[in-house]
Amino acid sequence: MRILFLSLLLANVLFLAWTRWVVEPQPAARAAAAAGSALHPIRLAREQPAAVEAAPVAVANDLQAATCMSIGPFIAPAHADLARLQLERLGFASRRRISQDEVRVGYWVRIPNLATPADATNALATLQAAGLTDVSIFDEDLAGAMVSVGVYADAGKAAEVAAAVQRAGFTPETSDRLRRLEVLWLDVDRQANGGMPSLDALGAPPEGALPYDMRACPASSGVADVTPPANP
Repeated sequence: MRILFLSLLLANVLFLAWTRWVVEPQPAARAAAAAGSALHPIRLAREQPAAVEAAPVAVANDLQAATCMSIGPFIAPAHADLARLQLERLGFASRRRISQDEVRVGYWVRIPNLATPADATNALATLQAAGLTDVSIFDEDLAGAMVSVGVYADAGKAAEVAAAVQRAGFTPETSDRLRRLEVLWLDVDRQANGGMPSLDALGAPPEGALPYDMRACPASSGVADVTPPANP
């Protein structure tokens, strides 16, 4: 019996070796294996296709291609004059242009989605007790009661206020605050050597001014220089 068992085991081993190393794979099996390897290639991370350009990159490309850039916006002509003098010191001539635009007036810190107006009133009192004075109940949000903790031109100040709101026990949100205003822009033509000013070279906006922005001049931008009356 033992001899029979060993004979069958030896036969199975020989058959397996013959099919594995002697007989060639069938064409169909080779094709399937090739197709499978083609469907799932292995690539390194650096070999992945390049991602689609993000919106900020596209905006930067538009600025690089523009022959005229608008710097601003300015509510008060005096603020525009300060920036204009700085541009002249940098070697750039500019012309003023009035526009009705939706502009970023600062960073808005707020507490949204309060359940009831009573909750908003309680939050207002708590924040005032914590030393935050520029707070008010915002009643234009249809989704729920909201407390506005102020709009700040400086991002650092907005972050400081948001941290104070969090210490008072609330969850703040910070976002750009946009308003449609009549504003001034300074249009600057690109120099013959391709040079354009940078916002960093203008320094920080003066007290009460809007945050600086830079965008390509509109197609209808004229060459006339205007001086509007100061907005209140």
